[in-house]
Amino acid sequence: MYQEQFVTLAAYNEWANRRLFESASGLTADQFEEDRGVFFRSLLGTINHILCADRIWLRRFTGEGTAPDRLDAILYTEIDALRAAREAEDARLASYVGSLSEGDLARTVRYSPLTNPGLIEARLGPTLLHVFNHQTHHRGQASAVITGFGLPGPLMDLVAFLRDTGRA
Repeated sequence: MYQEQFVTLAAYNEWANRRLFESASGLTADQFEEDRGVFFRSLLGTINHILCADRIWLRRFTGEGTAPDRLDAILYTEIDALRAAREAEDARLASYVGSLSEGDLARTVRYSPLTNPGLIEARLGPTLLHVFNHQTHHRGQASAVITGFGLPGPLMDLVAFLRDTGRA
């Protein structure tokens, strides 16, 4: 049951990110890059941060893939390239989650945080839950940036996803 919830979260993640990019496509390039006072300044910075964090976590979990050495790295400056990279990372995350067993979710992962020296040990399941929660947190900031420009924000509620996909 626990593993099935992660599969659902991975599918939700893909769905919500598609909606976020659909809404963001209504912004001009200047608006996309404008400092709006959110934690990673702009929509460009916020969406890049989500991608950076996911790449870092998947590298920690799998030992594969590239990962930046900074949480505020700008990996892509153009929205279309960033969208393509996001879609690829979402597929990678969904594939990884789909490959996990209940036993895998109970195993211990070890990693060194970028922001704090030292080694952290934690169970994979709760740590993976953080990855999905982290995305939700920053998508909320991204939505606020979009609505701050007078555009409609994307509907990204989990319950809307569950209804839309028949998973409710």
